[in-house]
Amino acid sequence: MTKAPKARLATAWLDGCSGCHMSLLDVDELLLTLADRVTIVFGPLVDAQHFPESVDVALIEGAVSSQDDLRLAQTVRENSKFVIALGDCAVTSNVPSMRNSIAPTRLLERVYIAGADTQPGVPLENVPKLLRAAIPLHEVIKVDLHVPGCPPSAAAIAHVLTELLDGRKPDLSAVAKFG
Repeated sequence: MTKAPKARLATAWLDGCSGCHMSLLDVDELLLTLADRVTIVFGPLVDAQHFPESVDVALIEGAVSSQDDLRLAQTVRENSKFVIALGDCAVTSNVPSMRNSIAPTRLLERVYIAGADTQPGVPLENVPKLLRAAIPLHEVIKVDLHVPGCPPSAAAIAHVLTELLDGRKPDLSAVAKFG
């Protein structure tokens, strides 16, 4: 008997706290079942440096707040069959959007100059250029499914992944909510 090919799963972390990735790890024993059905090809817990082609399911956590976030979101969309906005930051821009009333230049000056105890100065190297505002994922790419929660529960994530792997579009009405 031939085994079905494993689905290619990727995760991405934009502007957020990583709580959604922690909830993904909290699916506990389901990780063992998933290991038989998926190959994780990209994410903060994988050593891949570049987003691969031909991803079946991509989970994206966090708001789009910088040029780097925007490029990664676009790359994920271009190379993924099914994209999930995972958590309230990806779905609504939630906590990262609290900075939206402050212009990026003023924000950086407040943090790196006014808030500095030593060596005040805005870093110029290896710092992604901030967008004018932190925005939800669906404002920059097509999202196939929004999974709310701060973070979404492990049960909601498990439900979504299991349903997708079984060829069904998940119904989140009983397992996910905002906040």
